[in-house]
Amino acid sequence: MQGQLLTRARSGDDVAFEELVGPYHRELHAHCYRILGSVADAEDAFQESLTAAWKGLAGFEGRASFRTWLYRIATGRCLNMVRARRRSPASATLMDVEPPELSRLGKVLWLEPYPDAILAEVADPAAGPEARYEQRETISLAFIAALQLLPPRQRAALILTDVLDFSAREVADMLDTTEHAIYGAVKRARATLARQLPKPEPAPLPNSPAEKKVLDRLVRAWEECDTNALVALLTDDVWLRMPPNPLEYHGKERAKRWFATTAFREGLRFRLVPTRANGQPAFGLYVFSPLSRVAHAFGLIVVTLVGGRVSAITAFESGVMARFGLPRSYARD
Repeated sequence: MQGQLLTRARSGDDVAFEELVGPYHRELHAHCYRILGSVADAEDAFQESLTAAWKGLAGFEGRASFRTWLYRIATGRCLNMVRARRRSPASATLMDVEPPELSRLGKVLWLEPYPDAILAEVADPAAGPEARYEQRETISLAFIAALQLLPPRQRAALILTDVLDFSAREVADMLDTTEHAIYGAVKRARATLARQLPKPEPAPLPNSPAEKKVLDRLVRAWEECDTNALVALLTDDVWLRMPPNPLEYHGKERAKRWFATTAFREGLRFRLVPTRANGQPAFGLYVFSPLSRVAHAFGLIVVTLVGGRVSAITAFESGVMARFGLPRSYARD
């Protein structure tokens, strides 16, 4: 069947080409996101990859599988994009209050959340609990952010071998290098990730009663602007991040000061609308206008859970919300 589609596509049949590449759309898109960390960049790289595949069908000789050939093209496009672009994220929105003293300046300011609606079409429905956990981990915000700290070819080699299970020989062919070089790159990449991603206590299962219990408390505390109730849910080493703003806060005390003086400043009232991003719970954040009953889109937060507590909150600006199907405003109930 694939051979017939390939023959038709090579003759200029764009419908056949779409049937040929359609089954790989979602996984290729996720692959581009893992390398680039930005949904917008991933979309550009994905579309460029499809165009290159369409134009280069004559060069597909069948020595590797069609899927492997597509990954070679997509990986190359992503690495070209990383090399060609100086990372200069969109200007962060200036805060209208003075934030408290920060812990450090963030390095991965182009990071964007990835809708679970796309991930659901990538995940293997037949995978067991352990495999499903690994699938979530390899798209989590922490994992994606840590990947961005790796040199580009190390990043690609690690993703292709450890996430996608290509052999070292296949990856060497994709990256035009040797198997020995791939083994070395992956070894160095794993060492870096081990330092960046210590193994915490597992999070509650998605949509489980344990997860719902924590999230219900978080929503109630946030919508009531109750700093103490929210801080009680945090781990001692919690991180607050807000790309593309470089500000990062580490630990309960700094988190408490940030919520009390910045997020929950006097007069603000919120509504949180649930969604999911990167295999994690997330919420569209809306702020009520003091002069009306309408809450306007303010941003999106992604919540990282460890056991029954919150170990990280990553806040994104409102521009990402449309990808999650979240509206610009909500009327007060």
